[in-house]
Amino acid sequence: MHDKNPGVKCTVSSCKFNNNQKHFCQLNQITVGTHEKNPVQCECTDCQSFELK
Repeated sequence: MHDKNPGVKCTVSSCKFNNNQKHFCQLNQITVGTHEKNPVQCECTDCQSFELK
């Protein structure tokens, strides 16, 4: 895990992998998924690497 991963910006302050001071994810990689059967908007996708602080 890094201090920040410059390739993944994140503003979800309740995630334990968020670097709140710099608004980046600290993980080396993330998994993105969906909660919809046929996603058609970015709101239909989710960071499945999220963990609550």
